Amino acid sequence: MGFNPGNIDGIFGPQTLGAVTRFQAQQGLNVDGMVGKATANALIREVSKPVNTTVTSPQAVSSFTPSRGLSITSRDIHNLACLIHGEARGEPFEGKVAVAAVALNRLDSKQFGNSLSEVIFQPGAFTAVSDGQFYLQPDASSYQAVEAALKGWDPTGGAIYYWNPATATNKWVWSRPIIKTIGRHVFAR
Repeated sequence: MGFNPGNIDGIFGPQTLGAVTRFQAQQGLNVDGMVGKATANALIREVSKPVNTTVTSPQAVSSFTPSRGLSITSRDIHNLACLIHGEARGEPFEGKVAVAAVALNRLDSKQFGNSLSEVIFQPGAFTAVSDGQFYLQPDASSYQAVEAALKGWDPTGGAIYYWNPATATNKWVWSRPIIKTIGRHVFAR
């Protein structure tokens, strides 16, 4: 959106503070440099707006129509690729598609938000967003996984949750019925 927060390093430093305050001023929000509810909602609204440019990516994924009947923007495609890259880097291709499928299943369920951006940026929903890995440059296979998921491939069988059992710290997720294991992730309803 043109607000340079500096390097994505997990530190809320002076560049990030400047980007947040400029965004708040542009949006007519209280300029305090804190990303509270009003600022977070404004960010979600901004990233949810359709954009008229095609995503610059190693893969041209804007030439297909999603089979799910969703209205998908080029920003949505890029955000899904970022989510996949941040969450499933090093996983098999099927596992990358599964991460995208979970995000799309959450959108379909209406329990997690009314837009893909709301689903992806729901506080605490995805570790990669929380820890900054979401902001890494996605690779070609991440865009290919987006395309596969948008064309209807859901290797999870309808999952709306996933986690890595070796690193999960949230005990609640274990109460969800596990559907499938793909790579290092388990997928659940």
